[in-house]
Amino acid sequence: METRVVDSRLAAGGTSVWRRRACDACQKRFTTYERVEHTLPMVVKKDGQREPFDREKLLRSLRIACNKRPISTDALEETAAALEREIGEAGDKEIPSVVIGERVMARLKQLDGVAYVRFASVYKSFRDIDEFMAEMDELLRSRARGAV
Repeated sequence: METRVVDSRLAAGGTSVWRRRACDACQKRFTTYERVEHTLPMVVKKDGQREPFDREKLLRSLRIACNKRPISTDALEETAAALEREIGEAGDKEIPSVVIGERVMARLKQLDGVAYVRFASVYKSFRDIDEFMAEMDELLRSRARGAV
């Protein structure tokens, strides 16, 4: 139960603290990771249901959108952590899932155009190819303007 900190560093882009500890009784060493736990809001789904914010669900969606794309796991973790931090720091008790989806799309648009289109095609539930092509045209126009 009694330990002491031997070494300590920032980890995960400054979002957590890596600590090397030693047990005072047996002198064995082990590592801990500490991060601030924000009180995250409830997510209000399109149908009105409420569920707790789930970082793993967000990360799973990012992984699916970025499947077979040249995006590192670290980049996905950083994106999920940044979104979680942004949502937690807002201090809201509830957040519409639509707002989360828009924030995810904005970050994916910067990260990878193909991943953005994949996510947008599911998130926006395009009814037909015309809606899909309109989204593609907008993406291409924003790239031409240098916005992405």
